[in-house]
Amino acid sequence: MCVTCGCSDNAHITITNLATGEVEHNHHHTHTHTLPDGSVITHSHDHQGEESQIHAKIHGTTISLQQDILAKNNLLAAQNRGWFQGRNILALNLMSSPGAGKTTLLTRTIQDLKHQLPISVIEGDQETANDAQKIQETGCKVVQINTGTGCHLEAAMIARGLQQLNPPLNSVVMIENVGNLVCPALFDLGEQAKVVILSVTEGEDKPIKYPHMFRASEIMILTKVDLLPYVQFDVEKCIEYARQVNPKIQVFQVSATTGMGLESWYGWLSATVADFLPVSVELS
Repeated sequence: MCVTCGCSDNAHITITNLATGEVEHNHHHTHTHTLPDGSVITHSHDHQGEESQIHAKIHGTTISLQQDILAKNNLLAAQNRGWFQGRNILALNLMSSPGAGKTTLLTRTIQDLKHQLPISVIEGDQETANDAQKIQETGCKVVQINTGTGCHLEAAMIARGLQQLNPPLNSVVMIENVGNLVCPALFDLGEQAKVVILSVTEGEDKPIKYPHMFRASEIMILTKVDLLPYVQFDVEKCIEYARQVNPKIQVFQVSATTGMGLESWYGWLSATVADFLPVSVELS
């Protein structure tokens, strides 16, 4: 259960390896109890035998689901981080609202850099493999995670996805999160950095409307800047709002369709790769 919006995010998770066609399912069901003190808790049972112990504690005990869920996720995220570090893999968590241009930016990045840098992708969506198929067309290794009713990826999903993806050593894994400006910011996946993507079609006040997302991110990529002549969007005000929330955030203004400004994004990626991976890689 999502501690922010209450969605049953583990109801039906599907992980699809587009290269092999292998599909892995994980079924859960959730239900709710009212405790004697009037508080309400929701918990889940899965069909793989990982049953909650809440029934044994249902009378007289109040459980903080948010603390428990995030603590478990953070432990798994730490394990993912160790997995990445042990293989010299740079992992980036790309987050945005739906339609901001994550997939377009990602496919353009892969196409431009695939001869200099091995990139693999974990693609997160509630349903369909549409975006994963677009990524696969670039020749990139990709695994699709469908979260069902879930509104974000979690560390456990990433761990399972990595088993299918099997990214090479000394490479980059791009994690495209489910489109949502709220919940993904709360869940550490084991990534090296969070990258928030905001398009000029969304409104310049998003950083102060959804401050946790922008506070948690190292990078803000402002996309679709080729549309600025046709929309009402104050770039300077947006950047001001973002730095009001997070003074250290770096901002890149790009158009993935025209290529405008992409050199700034690629330059940051190049510097980060050089710092993280044992062999310096120069990206053009």
